[in-house]
Amino acid sequence: MVLMESDSELERGDGAPDFELPGADGDTYTLDDFADYEALLVVFTCNHCPYAEAKVDELNHLAGAYDDLAVVGVNPNDAEEYPDDSFERMRERVEDGEIEYTAYLRDESQAVARDYGAVCTPDPFLFANEGDAFRLAFHSRIDDAMNPDAEPERYEMREAVEALLAGEEIPVEETPSQGCSIKWRDE
Repeated sequence: MVLMESDSELERGDGAPDFELPGADGDTYTLDDFADYEALLVVFTCNHCPYAEAKVDELNHLAGAYDDLAVVGVNPNDAEEYPDDSFERMRERVEDGEIEYTAYLRDESQAVARDYGAVCTPDPFLFANEGDAFRLAFHSRIDDAMNPDAEPERYEMREAVEALLAGEEIPVEETPSQGCSIKWRDE
């Protein structure tokens, strides 16, 4: 495990890079599938990283608590080297109710993770639906618990989502997320 901090080149106001990815529920998803939501939270995550696992409950909460927010997990990790990150394991977790995101997607080619500039799991990007495109509103950590065993004192992404959906300025400073490095395949 290599601890990384997120440092994507996407900036506030940039459009969300498009994608077409298979979901653990058997459907295929693109950005357009989330056009009815006011906000979109794309989180690069996986099944084996303790940092990502520590955020599953909060991501499930966000997906269930806000009708106008789509929470989309994207797993780009090399499943040959890390079998727990396989598409089959993703399906099992969705079927068992462990993962309750709006969609849990597999980025087998790792192209989507590269397009977003994701570097770690979890690496969350919050976008506002501006009608013509999803535009980056906030790229930061999910909460202030930066150790998998720590309890959060502040749910920063939750605050950002609530402000965004209320049409207010996001009252939280962006702080790079940290977690395990994305497990890139050798090219």
